[in-house]
Amino acid sequence: MKTKEYREDLRSKNVEELNAELVAAKKELFNLRFQNATNQLENTSRIKEVRRNIARIQSVMTEKANA
Repeated sequence: MKTKEYREDLRSKNVEELNAELVAAKKELFNLRFQNATNQLENTSRIKEVRRNIARIQSVMTEKANA
């Protein structure tokens, strides 16, 4: 999914859905870090992608809180 489409998708969700997605992304990041530490991770760029997605989710949550 492109980043613009992903941001629009996030903005269409409510706060509860964003919280659920944030928790899922953090779990995925933990698993990726664990795989990286044990040399089982093939696509290391996925870590960077998930970190940025977490930041995007948190940004949209902040926008909704300030609105």
